[in-house]
Amino acid sequence: MTGQVLGEPGSVAYMDDNADIRINVGGFKKRLQSDTLSRFPETRLARLLHCQSKESILELCDDYDDTEKEFYFDRNPALFPYVLNFYNTGRLHVMAELCIFSFSQEIEYWGINEFFIDSCCSSAYHCRKMDQDREDWDDRSDEGSTTSSFDELLEFYNDATKFDKQLLGSARRRVWLMLDNPGYSVASRIISILSILVVLGSIATMCMNSMSEFSLLDSEGQPTEDPRFETVEHFGIGWFTLELVARFVVAPDLVHFFDHPLNVIDLVSILPFYLTLLINLVVESSPALANLGRVAQVLRLMRIFRILKLARHSTGLRSLGATLRNSYKEVGLLLLYLAVGVSFFSVMAYTVEKEDSEDLSTIPACWWWATVSMTTVGYGDVVPVSIAGKLTASACILAGILVVVLPITLIFNKFSLFYKRQKQLEIAMRSCDFDEGIKEVPSVNLRNYYAHKVKSLMASLSNMSRSSPSEQSLNESIH
Repeated sequence: MTGQVLGEPGSVAYMDDNADIRINVGGFKKRLQSDTLSRFPETRLARLLHCQSKESILELCDDYDDTEKEFYFDRNPALFPYVLNFYNTGRLHVMAELCIFSFSQEIEYWGINEFFIDSCCSSAYHCRKMDQDREDWDDRSDEGSTTSSFDELLEFYNDATKFDKQLLGSARRRVWLMLDNPGYSVASRIISILSILVVLGSIATMCMNSMSEFSLLDSEGQPTEDPRFETVEHFGIGWFTLELVARFVVAPDLVHFFDHPLNVIDLVSILPFYLTLLINLVVESSPALANLGRVAQVLRLMRIFRILKLARHSTGLRSLGATLRNSYKEVGLLLLYLAVGVSFFSVMAYTVEKEDSEDLSTIPACWWWATVSMTTVGYGDVVPVSIAGKLTASACILAGILVVVLPITLIFNKFSLFYKRQKQLEIAMRSCDFDEGIKEVPSVNLRNYYAHKVKSLMASLSNMSRSSPSEQSLNESIH
């Protein structure tokens, strides 16, 4: 045992296969017969029978007493009776009050496979273990969400403290909070609603301008924009420019202003308009550069990116962006599954349909059909006509459902996590009060998280210290 003087490292401790061995598990002493242990040669205690040196013995136990010939294991003595019962009966039994996590670790240490759990306990054991794994995943998700939210909140407060050393810092901070925090105050809510209406109005006019009912022709018969739409467009550009300039002026750190993705979106939403004006001026001054007018037409289509400005006012859109940014592995997995499925079923469709359908007479044409079928879009422009082709199409559709659903579930779980984190962050930011300066950094509420952890710990300790009638009968059977 611990504290005993061990022999020299090179000494040999020969184990007689017919001799009993003495073990000490956390103070629980027991003498075991070697033939009983030999029935399960892969377990830790059975492997002790074949040890021929002190080094090999200490690889399996925590200490060894040469004088008493006793093996010491620093393990929980309350769980060891279940191990002894396994050696006597060949089956494992799990009491309802046991901590599944501790029991699983214990039998893993002794080298006992979960396969030996008896049928009366197997179903309940695996169900409880799956529930525990699910709770652990939720706890890790909550922990990651809380930690990330707290880091972002600290970054938010660090930015707010930079105004204390700047000119008109208090006034600039109020404007900064009003512009960057849509729900911070009544004024910020009004600005947010107005900004959303301008974005939607700009997108609506762009869509209506493409309709023949609202198109106008100039004196030369060329299409021109409706003056009413131009007025809405110029008002929107003026509002977006004012927003961007105001945020830039009151930003706590001008150098890293465009490091924020939402600020980049604000710049991209107005940049096509000013580039179009510049190109038109160049074309008017130099007719030889008339081809640049096509570039201006392409830039006008980039106005659709203004819809991304809604992300500043929508928790869901920001959470979606964070999910896609952190789910590149799942997205890559989805694309890989689709690529494999499309390649397989396109060849299958080509093989069975090349003589019956002109639309599926080449493998590249079958790629389009397989992509549409696997994603369950089903345009119907290309369809198989033979019975073998229809069976192939059915298999392709069913495989597509499975291929799409599996990665989507993982992405949805991440979206739920980021949405919850973003909500926590917004609530914490809206509760900030800077009227009297920053006195302390508020903390994220961790009460529920730590309460759950303490509750789980106390339940485990209570289960391990409590002895049920079933466990008492088990102890009596091994003594």
